[in-house]
Amino acid sequence: MKELELKYVGHDAVRLDGLEKITGTAKYVDDIDLGPATLYVSILRSPYAHAIIKKIDTSKAEALDGVYAVVTGKDFPYRYGLYLKDNYVFPLDRVRYVGQHVAAVVAATQEIADEAVKLIEVEYEPLPVIQDPLVAIKEDAPLIHPDLGNYEVVPWLYPQPGTNIAHVRKIRKGNVEEAFKEADFILEDWYVVPHVVHAPIETHVSAALYTPDGRLTMWNSSQSPHTQRNIIARSFKMKHKDIRVIAPYVGGGFGGKAGVNMEVVAAACALKVPGHPVKIRYTRKEEFYDTSMRQELHAYIKMGVKKDGTIVALKHQLYWDVGASAEYGSNVVNATGFSAIGPYRIPNVWIDSFAIYTNRPPCGAYRGFGYSEFHFGLESHMDRVAKAIGMDPVEFRKKNAIQEGDTVAYGVEMGPTGILKCIDEVAKAIEWGKPSEPPKEPHKVRAKGFAAVWKAPAMPANESSAAFIKFSEDGSINILVSGMELGQGFLTAMAKIAAEELSLPLEKIRVELPDTDRNPYEWQTVASHVTWSCGNAVRRAAIDAREQILDVISRAYYIEKANLYLEDGKVKCYTKPDFEVPFESFVIDGVQMPDGTYRGGPILGRGSFMPEFTSAKVNPETGQGGHPNVHYTTGAGAVEIEIDTETGRIRVLRMAEAFDAGKAINPDIVKQQITGGFVQGLGTALWEEVKFAEDGRILNPNFTDYKIPTALDVPREMHPIIVEVPQPDGPFGARGIAEHTMIPVMPAVANAVENALGVRIKNPPLTAEKIIKALKEKTA
Repeated sequence: MKELELKYVGHDAVRLDGLEKITGTAKYVDDIDLGPATLYVSILRSPYAHAIIKKIDTSKAEALDGVYAVVTGKDFPYRYGLYLKDNYVFPLDRVRYVGQHVAAVVAATQEIADEAVKLIEVEYEPLPVIQDPLVAIKEDAPLIHPDLGNYEVVPWLYPQPGTNIAHVRKIRKGNVEEAFKEADFILEDWYVVPHVVHAPIETHVSAALYTPDGRLTMWNSSQSPHTQRNIIARSFKMKHKDIRVIAPYVGGGFGGKAGVNMEVVAAACALKVPGHPVKIRYTRKEEFYDTSMRQELHAYIKMGVKKDGTIVALKHQLYWDVGASAEYGSNVVNATGFSAIGPYRIPNVWIDSFAIYTNRPPCGAYRGFGYSEFHFGLESHMDRVAKAIGMDPVEFRKKNAIQEGDTVAYGVEMGPTGILKCIDEVAKAIEWGKPSEPPKEPHKVRAKGFAAVWKAPAMPANESSAAFIKFSEDGSINILVSGMELGQGFLTAMAKIAAEELSLPLEKIRVELPDTDRNPYEWQTVASHVTWSCGNAVRRAAIDAREQILDVISRAYYIEKANLYLEDGKVKCYTKPDFEVPFESFVIDGVQMPDGTYRGGPILGRGSFMPEFTSAKVNPETGQGGHPNVHYTTGAGAVEIEIDTETGRIRVLRMAEAFDAGKAINPDIVKQQITGGFVQGLGTALWEEVKFAEDGRILNPNFTDYKIPTALDVPREMHPIIVEVPQPDGPFGARGIAEHTMIPVMPAVANAVENALGVRIKNPPLTAEKIIKALKEKTA
């Protein structure tokens, strides 16, 4: 379809949820009043990073007035997980990280619950603590999960029983060792990227009510209502029809509210006090300790190139610290293993991607799903290799950029991509090749840095979406889906897709938030795939409704369907210019015929989508043979920075990022995604890092000691750029770009620092302290 034919898709519109959010009327879980019978929960947490639980005595807590229940592992001895079931609702015999929930008290007030939890007595036997994945992977390392071999796991993950390796993804393509022999230049080095946290404005909140009819209703701050229902039903041996998850607006997720986390605690507590709603709202400190965080990565890269800049071989070994649980993080490790060549054409590849248990908090999905971490090392390496062989780094990337028809690391052909245009557009916007304006102060220097990236949605092969569209008497529609509005503009995008197919103004469309009893299935709102996947389901539902509309009018007015079309909420006819039937006149009541009978009935569109061409069945020793990823989104980013050589402080003066969105459903929101992702990436590039004590305690579990960007850190000059090379199976050609936008930031800043100072920092964040230290070492 030509762009000029599109009336709603590809044009800017005001967000559907904008008014609610700017006026403060939007409801989040904590805003929901569950009534006077509500009870409150306080959680007892482990002071040890690794210990045997020898005894738990809850008698004093249970005796306190106002306490309704005390919950421990003996009440719900079930393992749960999405990909690898290595988590208990409450630990039975062992704790594996400081802050792990050991027991919970349910009481009439939060104060009573907090007082009672102090009365629980636990006897621990401390065990050796491991915090370094390279130590944990050694043969003689103490085992953090001795029963790993008995855990239930999806068939495409490969735990190594008797070790601390929860999964390893191998990719073997070509002959790496022979290719290195033919290379004119080889560079090998290590890069380390630390743990960071999601830092959503809204901390995790969950409320639950178990009623005498056997129904468990939950209100969760969630990215995955249906997946949460599925995991909780299986964890507590309940029927899915008896669990209802309602998901209002979410105050930031970034992957941290995917899967199941503290929601199992809320469910367990509710099951112990039938008839009483229970509510848990994590504090900021609890958010640091007991929700998932981004994994730490130790990456070894060896790259071989010819004199003309052609990359001939890549060895990329990724050692991921997944913390005490790999139930979600193992999939991060898996996804990055398939894609660790970056957006480049490389004929000989050797990748090992290890998920390694340590005694740190569980890790999982975080915006970028591991791609930010491995791209830091890879894109740093690209700059270093280019300079070593005398090539411009941007030209080096363009020479090796993957193109449609090239094979990716696992042997599948690359789809349509606008990566070259992205690189060119960013280089143009940042004025690559043109020296920076000299700073006003002599102790400051300026330079630019560049990076190219890609990312595929990481999801199981049977990921799916569904949508209903129902009409009302006035011709307006409600779209029922279970994708989540996380701030990315999902509701507006779905409305515009339906508007395009039904030719219906946006003001006549409402998109409903998820309720697993009412809305159809959605796997999860993760992986930057929901516009693509759920968008396809909504489009199919709209087409289904449109066909019903045309069929009714055709039968009622005896006009060939082929001569009918929709425009502005009416059915019109190509051959009868004056013919028009407004939706409101028939979409519920039907069309009355001359004999008094009716044609039609309530219009209800349905649509679903599953990418049936994907397969996770690959050779575990080579990674070849399947089709694990549906497609890649490519892009590029660049920064111009100024460094104060006296303080080490970095200030970003301007940025440019371009991504191939396939088709921007709402261009203005896409540009907001790009600038928002850049700012989040800036935090990880310059300040963010979770620091641990030797005993496993987090040293900076607050926003005083853990720094995130503020408005003062945002560059004054920002160039968000949209490139559109259509995705063949995307709705109107669209593919996702949400997570991608923060991926180039860390390496672009690191490359700019080297261009400015001649020092290479290989372990972000690039703090002022590291800059000063590197300068001193350079001049020593």
